Amino acid sequence: MSKWTIKFKKFFNILGPGLVTGASDDDPSGIATYSQAGAAYGLSTLWTSIVAFPLMAGIQQMCARIGIVTQRGLSGVIKQHYPRPILWLMMLFSFPSIVMNIGADIAGMGAVGNMLFPSIDASFFSVTFTLILLVMIIYLPYHRIASILKYLCIALFFYLVVPFLYDQDWGKIAYSTFVPHIEMNKEYLAVLVGILGTTISPYLFLWQTSVEVEELKQKKKRIYINGRLLSDMRQDVDFGMAFSGLVMFFIILTTGTVLHQQGITQIDTVEQAAKALQPLAGDAAYLLFALGVIGTGLIAIPVLCGSVSYLITESFDLPEGLDKKFHEAKAFYTVIAVSLIIGLSLNYIGISPVKALIYSAILYGLTAPVMIAIILHISNNKKVMGKHTNSRIANVLGFIALILMTTSAVALIYFQFA
Repeated sequence: MSKWTIKFKKFFNILGPGLVTGASDDDPSGIATYSQAGAAYGLSTLWTSIVAFPLMAGIQQMCARIGIVTQRGLSGVIKQHYPRPILWLMMLFSFPSIVMNIGADIAGMGAVGNMLFPSIDASFFSVTFTLILLVMIIYLPYHRIASILKYLCIALFFYLVVPFLYDQDWGKIAYSTFVPHIEMNKEYLAVLVGILGTTISPYLFLWQTSVEVEELKQKKKRIYINGRLLSDMRQDVDFGMAFSGLVMFFIILTTGTVLHQQGITQIDTVEQAAKALQPLAGDAAYLLFALGVIGTGLIAIPVLCGSVSYLITESFDLPEGLDKKFHEAKAFYTVIAVSLIIGLSLNYIGISPVKALIYSAILYGLTAPVMIAIILHISNNKKVMGKHTNSRIANVLGFIALILMTTSAVALIYFQFA
């Protein structure tokens, strides 16, 4: 066996929660938001992928380190070390946006089902996918689900091919990638907040912290093996966030190249979003797009439901864990079932699936600053983290994320009412 093969196997074995987090970050809400950004503004939002990567990697590393060091999820840490109002504040800002994201992802999956089989109503597919998810989450360990469903996300890699089928101005692409372009109007700011919200998402903070604890319990690792554990965590998170950022970049580039140039600047249906893949796949574009949305939805929704359930069950010291059986964590799975049902019910309030996906991303963008501020405080609290508090670089990235998301959210609110 060659040296490179051994290194690859070692690296592949390191990958775990960070990779799943990265895959779930490109959920149907993310696909819709990035597609709308590319369609409406061409290449002018490409820079967000370069800016977002170090920020989301920095925040997710903080969350993972909190889980590893404290052996608790975010709710458990706050409950143990902070006043109760902080815990209620986190719940207030997290629960509505996560449940709306669940509903939007279910709606998106239903819409692509209807796109493939127009004679069957989208609500039938939404209900069906909800029931499938509920059965899968209760009866299968999540690691087994993710290991199977991740292959459906291969459809997302087709976005990496389409731009090379066109005669591109690579100088313009490089300029749009590295030189930020900002328009001070509510439409552009809504897209900007949506992009930031769907990449730096509160549900991922809750998930990353809790699932690191689950991972340690499963593998029975100790916190330090010559510093190896935290180093492995950083590689895992960085790879997962890099994968997410790469897909984000190419979805914006693809839709900016295909849809924007065709004059499609407003995406109202999944069929319009799927047209971005037509240059590569022709009529099969709808199938590829549907597989991407369904695959990412089936991976992301358990993460979304799990993050809500971790939030609530940890707050009340109830048994939790996606790899526990139902009778071992009844409250945990009950919360998951309730969040799925509430999410499904949002499909009947009259918002189009594509708009719901984008609105959920914007809501994340508005609520994430509160969560980031809490995470920064925990990560720098020596009573909680001991000698594992944030490095200077981690703090710089964290405060840049806090300032950027707060500024864009305030600007969006201002332009909505100005």
